[in-house]
Amino acid sequence: MAKQPMPILNLYETDFYAWTQEQATLLRSKHWSQIDLPNLIEEIESLGKQQRQELRNRLSVLIGHMLKWEYQSQNRSRSWLATLRIQRRDTLRLLKDNPSLKSYLDDALQESYENARDLAMGETELPEQTFPLSCPYSLTKILDDRFYPGEPSELVDNSDFI
Repeated sequence: MAKQPMPILNLYETDFYAWTQEQATLLRSKHWSQIDLPNLIEEIESLGKQQRQELRNRLSVLIGHMLKWEYQSQNRSRSWLATLRIQRRDTLRLLKDNPSLKSYLDDALQESYENARDLAMGETELPEQTFPLSCPYSLTKILDDRFYPGEPSELVDNSDFI
């Protein structure tokens, strides 16, 4: 039986970081014929998908903490407040840096809410039926740094409540 030759692995498959540096060098020097076009296209598409995933992740954590804030108010903490503030700021920065993601916000909210609900159920140990099946907060309120759902809290200035 004849031995099959080993396939030659390219840099993309063996050292991704080195491949990215090589591709950047080839692009800068306009060596178009040497660019690994199929893998470069795949990676550029992947970057866009990562931004959408980051938006969904941030919304999941933000909304999950909003649910905890509202439905387990007796356990509110500065840590929860910090998470709400940080996730809002980071979500708004992500949208500022990627304005085309705004057209994806409604879908991202729907896709994120299930994870947010699971996060709240897991961290509060409240029964599943405690939390609404669909997101009770509008995108405007979710991203509003003055909105905290439920009863007022001594952790934030009461004038922050809408």
